[in-house]
Amino acid sequence: MQSDENYLLYDGDCPFCSNYVRMMRLRRAAGPIAMLNMRDHPDLAAHHRAQGYDLNEGMLLHLDGRDYWGADAIHRLALLSTGSDAFNRLNATIFSNACLSKALYPFMRTGRSLTLTLLGKKKMP
Repeated sequence: MQSDENYLLYDGDCPFCSNYVRMMRLRRAAGPIAMLNMRDHPDLAAHHRAQGYDLNEGMLLHLDGRDYWGADAIHRLALLSTGSDAFNRLNATIFSNACLSKALYPFMRTGRSLTLTLLGKKKMP
């Protein structure tokens, strides 16, 4: 993956992350954004870990040469959402507010961690 390509790096073993990515509808104006399971792209995941991003604690959006991690990624995705269905309208309503994104993201991260533990899935090294 080249640095000028847009992508979302998420944990494909997490059912919440996978469903979120599957349901997300982004505006065409954002250009193509590849949805990448970090477990299928270990070199890319390692590259971002080396930059200080803990991908076990949040997804990473690489958009137009900038990286958005965790609550900032969810916020940016909400701003790019189409609002084409109930999920995307709700997502945009909640997470287009940066303060609300930062307040709610820790709960989402905790739910993800607990779910992975209950499913017997390991975090990325």
